[in-house]
Amino acid sequence: MSQETELKLEVHPQDLADLLRHPLLKNSPARRERLFNTYFDTSTLALREQRMAVRERRVGRQTLLTVKTAGQSVGGLSQRGEWEAPTRPGAFDFVALVSEPALAAQLASVAWQLVPVFRTDFTRRSWVLQHGPARVEVALDQGFIGTGNAQGNHRQPILELELELLDGPVDALLDLAHTLALGPQGRVASALRLLPANRSKAERGYALFMGERLQPVKASALELHPGMHPVQAFRAAALSCLTHLQSNEAGVLHPGPEGALPDPEFVHQARVALRRLRTGLRIFRAHLPARFAAHWAGEWKALANQLGDARNWDVFATEWLPELMADHPGTAGLDDDATPALLDWVQAQRRGAGRRAADALGSREHALRLLAFTRAVLSLQPPDRPADETAAGHALADWAQATLRERHAALRRQARAARRVGPEGRHALRIALKKLRYAQEFLASVLPSRRVARSTAVLADAQGLLGQLNDLSTAHTLLASVPPGPTSAQVVGWQQALQARLAAGLAGLPAMERSLEKAPTPWA
Repeated sequence: MSQETELKLEVHPQDLADLLRHPLLKNSPARRERLFNTYFDTSTLALREQRMAVRERRVGRQTLLTVKTAGQSVGGLSQRGEWEAPTRPGAFDFVALVSEPALAAQLASVAWQLVPVFRTDFTRRSWVLQHGPARVEVALDQGFIGTGNAQGNHRQPILELELELLDGPVDALLDLAHTLALGPQGRVASALRLLPANRSKAERGYALFMGERLQPVKASALELHPGMHPVQAFRAAALSCLTHLQSNEAGVLHPGPEGALPDPEFVHQARVALRRLRTGLRIFRAHLPARFAAHWAGEWKALANQLGDARNWDVFATEWLPELMADHPGTAGLDDDATPALLDWVQAQRRGAGRRAADALGSREHALRLLAFTRAVLSLQPPDRPADETAAGHALADWAQATLRERHAALRRQARAARRVGPEGRHALRIALKKLRYAQEFLASVLPSRRVARSTAVLADAQGLLGQLNDLSTAHTLLASVPPGPTSAQVVGWQQALQARLAAGLAGLPAMERSLEKAPTPWA
């Protein structure tokens, strides 16, 4: 078995010509071939369930059988097991191909059930480059994924760049990707949109076959070990957040047919990923290089701000406006055409904010940011630790308890102060709640599970109330931006209704702040 390490980059069609003009590719001989691939599975998609792929590839007169196992993918960089050898079409001799007996036997037991599921047909231009200490195969694939199901035949375009590490360090692979992304002129200002992509052709093919639409993805639970150094824990947390972010980017970039607005949850989950990432940078800051922590905190904050407007209009258009229209349907004498015009204006604001969010996530700056951050995180290494500390096996657990103890104390002080400060204090308290909640989620696997659950529940309840108050204030502000016109009286009525709800919500603050002062701690 070979251990495949590759980096997959989605190429923007408008940047293809500039990519081919890059000196590293233009001045190197390229191999060109047409690849016809058929992916097989059982009628129940048993292989997909195990995140495996079986493929027959026809190259000229030769047919190759390939088996790929489940792997890890983050920042477009994936690592997985792969076996490949010449075969006869339809001859699934897994025992001869796969060197792991248990896996070979498992595949052999279902070989008779394998049927074609989808195919890929693309032209591959490939170069083998020596980049520093690494030798890398660079492959540009252009073509399509195709499948047929009960709803007919379907296609999706393929335009991607794959960098496969033949030998050498992973860092050199990421450096080569960054060099290519800077474009022919080697400048950030003229960089190419080469966005790291975590979904393989097989994953896309299965989704096309099943007629699956992209779905918003929530954060996965983070598994840490008590003996980890905080730098190792940060690496795991940061890469988890990066996966969370990228899992939702496509839903913002490609909203759907005929310009349909994306599911608001995509933007929301992307922002949650960024907040979690910024929390990780903050709680692990003492163990990270100062310039690294400061630079990336600023980078991810700027991106979060670029998505904030889209989230505000999503919440207003899909939650608050329908509720206001149902509870306060109209105003006497209002023109029948006025309300639809107002709705159209709100949707136009939402579309504009959504386009700006998509532009931010699809930009050359973001492509470079993802590559640079992945490389920077993977290069972080913990300092050497004394043998007695390493042997103790609970360094991270001890550090987690001390860190959260300090943050809980700070939250209690902030809860007391919030009663006196007003809106600014509530906003600061809400942010502090989010940070503490995400910090506990990061460190939950090295703390007593029941205590973490109770503590997090209290934080979540308080965060929910403060979040609702914040949304009410934001909705009030957005209504104030509606242009004067026939709906002005109705808008004023809605603002008054929001203000009344805000006043009612504020009445619950003292009880919430007292509960925070007595919040259970997540340690024994």
